[in-house]
Amino acid sequence: MKVMLVNGSPHEKGCTYTALMELTDTFEKEGVGTQLFWIGNKPLYSCIDCGKCGELGCCVFEDRVNEFLAVADDYDGFIFASPVHYAGALTSFMGRAFFADLHSGKNRFYLKPAAAVVSARRAGTTAALSQINKFFLWGHMPIVSSRYWNMVHGSTPQEVREDREGMRNLRMLAKTWSGSCAARKPEKSWAFQSPNMIKEQEEKQCLIILVRKHPSWASA
Repeated sequence: MKVMLVNGSPHEKGCTYTALMELTDTFEKEGVGTQLFWIGNKPLYSCIDCGKCGELGCCVFEDRVNEFLAVADDYDGFIFASPVHYAGALTSFMGRAFFADLHSGKNRFYLKPAAAVVSARRAGTTAALSQINKFFLWGHMPIVSSRYWNMVHGSTPQEVREDREGMRNLRMLAKTWSGSCAARKPEKSWAFQSPNMIKEQEEKQCLIILVRKHPSWASA
């Protein structure tokens, strides 16, 4: 089991990174592998709806979005994190990544658990959480929760570490994730089956029902 933690902050090791490291520590204790992915601090294009992703399987713009898409299929779940004042950068990143995946039919995110984490000095957290969570609803991804909103407060990494409630909520998020995935038993779970596998099972079930209703069809 591997989870990718996406850092949407322009600061590679700032407050958002500190929150993600708290998750990483707990995931490791729970036996879940993690990988950090920083979107960088260079300007990111927003989606221009050119449709080329349907042909290419990735975005027409070569930047961190395509680097992310190239490895996303290797992970079992995702956490996207951002400071509230830079959620726009993460939104551009996720918009292109999810749009390219949808239109190329790659299903890199389909039915994989996801969660959002936000960092703020004071306010804006719930709006940013709502903004990020909408991508999971669009991407057919189950959202993993904690006991409260996944947010931390502080102007510096040290202040974030001192946010005892925020840190506790992140640890609970990682434990909830680990527990729900363990209970799911991935080798048999619908949540880790591809759309084609699900379609084949549905077709077989329909055939079984038809044969039961019309036994003579079995020998046809």
